[in-house]
Amino acid sequence: MFRVMQSSECGFNEKYPRVHNGITDADYSIKVGIQHLASCLNDAKVASSGDTEHISLALQGYNYGNGYISWANEHFGGYTRANAKVFSDEMKAKLKTNVYGDPDYVAHVLRYYHIGNNNIVEVAKSQVGTTSGSKYWTWYGFNKKVNWCAIFVSWCANESGMLDDSSVPKFSLCTDGENWYKKNNRWNDKSYVPMTGNIIFFDWQQDGHTDHVGIVEKVENGKVFTIEGNSKNEVREKSYNLSSKSIYGYGV
Repeated sequence: MFRVMQSSECGFNEKYPRVHNGITDADYSIKVGIQHLASCLNDAKVASSGDTEHISLALQGYNYGNGYISWANEHFGGYTRANAKVFSDEMKAKLKTNVYGDPDYVAHVLRYYHIGNNNIVEVAKSQVGTTSGSKYWTWYGFNKKVNWCAIFVSWCANESGMLDDSSVPKFSLCTDGENWYKKNNRWNDKSYVPMTGNIIFFDWQQDGHTDHVGIVEKVENGKVFTIEGNSKNEVREKSYNLSSKSIYGYGV
């Protein structure tokens, strides 16, 4: 079965039938696919390689056609896996077909996409202001909302390539992250002065149990500056005195 870039049905195909698998030349499929992808990235207004919110919108548009991009922006303000399913269902009803694209196309593609510069802080900073956290917990594999501060750290580690080299563990529970760092002799208590890219763990109740986690952006003038997911349901930059009782420890 001929696939390559699955670009036969897009408007840039001027040589072969615009039907599923209509293109039978690999080089031409790649040429057309790149043109189509560039068009989708442009329509989705992707700002950078770390702009995964708009990259997700572009990728689903690549799978469905550019019309999805304007539809998703108009009705939902961008891409979500849920609205990708809605669009597919609407098009199946309209075209009287049992299949229309792949609602999980974004997840299938992004599992292979990493910024890959080993800079977890740079990745985290690109996400500041993102709300709801759905793209993080769906990436992890959850089909409904969960507490996502640890998942956000894992997502940033994945995007920077740090999951691949085991610099940072993949974890959804703060305690699992704590236990991994302790098991691997990479844990420091709160007396440690952290470095950029370390993982900071918090204990809000000071009861000896970690219940929140973030990424250290920098340390200046006795303060640690962080980037945290699920901070009032948003990715936020925050700061604390290094002596704060809420700081539990660090993964390094």
